[in-house]
Amino acid sequence: MSKLCDVLELRVRYSETDQMGTFYNARALEWFECGRSELMRRCLGMSYADMEQRGAFLPLVEAHLEFLGGAKYDDPLRISSISEFSGRARLRFDVEIHNGRTSKLIVRGYTVHAYTDTTGRPIKPPAWFVEKFEEAAARVTAAPSSPPNL
Repeated sequence: MSKLCDVLELRVRYSETDQMGTFYNARALEWFECGRSELMRRCLGMSYADMEQRGAFLPLVEAHLEFLGGAKYDDPLRISSISEFSGRARLRFDVEIHNGRTSKLIVRGYTVHAYTDTTGRPIKPPAWFVEKFEEAAARVTAAPSSPPNL
């Protein structure tokens, strides 16, 4: 099965920390979204907005997160995302977030997204999306770089 992968780096912002000095747990889902959005932009050459303008949406239908460590204000984060088709009408993103300085795993998990039309009805992945995905996956397979540590 074809997969896409991408790595995004960012820093923990002050507003993302809690009274205990580490990131607030809900931020992890936001970071997962950052990874997804950049994977689509960098690998597929399109944003969520581009896809939605073409009538296809990817609402979240499932999420699983494991919190394995903390991250403090200004810590660098390395968000590794891998995407693959999950079933006939879903896209899954597996994500690991590491501390960019220590390489310690902070959060790992996945999200699953269903393809829907503008009314929210489930649809099969549009042919144009599948084609872009397969082309991008072929480029990743042909590239000599190593994939993220998932």
